Amino acid sequence: MSIRYVLLYIYYRYLLKIMPAKNIIKEYVDGGVYHVYNRGSNKQDIFLDERDYATFLLYLKLYLDNPEILKDLDVDPQKRKAVDRQNFYGKINLLCYCLMPNHFHLLIKQLSEKDLTELIRCIATNYSMYFNKRYDRRGPLYEGNYKAVLVKTDNYLLHLSRYIHSNPFAKGPTLGKLSNYSYSSYPNYLGKKNTNWLNTDFILNYFEENRNQEITLSKFSSYKEFIEDRDTSVDSREILGDLIIE
Repeated sequence: MSIRYVLLYIYYRYLLKIMPAKNIIKEYVDGGVYHVYNRGSNKQDIFLDERDYATFLLYLKLYLDNPEILKDLDVDPQKRKAVDRQNFYGKINLLCYCLMPNHFHLLIKQLSEKDLTELIRCIATNYSMYFNKRYDRRGPLYEGNYKAVLVKTDNYLLHLSRYIHSNPFAKGPTLGKLSNYSYSSYPNYLGKKNTNWLNTDFILNYFEENRNQEITLSKFSSYKEFIEDRDTSVDSREILGDLIIE
């Protein structure tokens, strides 16, 4: 490992520690579900092309997938070194995600305290280093520290997944294109993809069992209909309040 790489790593770890802690996790709950999100500094893009999206998703895979599977994965040695120190398989369940040009959303279930914090620090640090090196830039990539909000109700959970998955085409008839958006977990929910490090059952089971009492799921024949329906009486943005990122 080069001295320059080591110094960059130390620098970004330092930045993560001094960034403002506003809206960072206030409640650590074993088994808690959290909405994790952040955007680029000054609302600037953090994903400029397909390679950037793919790199962020690769870090998710390297940190969340089964280590036995990862052994045979052909990956850049530098990235391999970055993640060999730590793996969150069996500690973190990623329920859904969406990457947008200037921000990202992750819906995460942590099994024990502080696993989520460590995971996001690892991904944020490594992706920032990759991005700044590739584009020859300096300074923080993100707008302060990441935000992580504890999800306390089933109703909020379901509408949050709806908001996250509809993020690429939030309005109008383009909702039909959601299933083709490559940087979201939505295609996995439709059975178009099968990603080992993603848990879709946790949310899909609500529709199979129709167990939620706060929202009448019986009006929706499938999760797809719930995501793409635009019935104004079921407005996810109103339920989520001020946790919307544009």
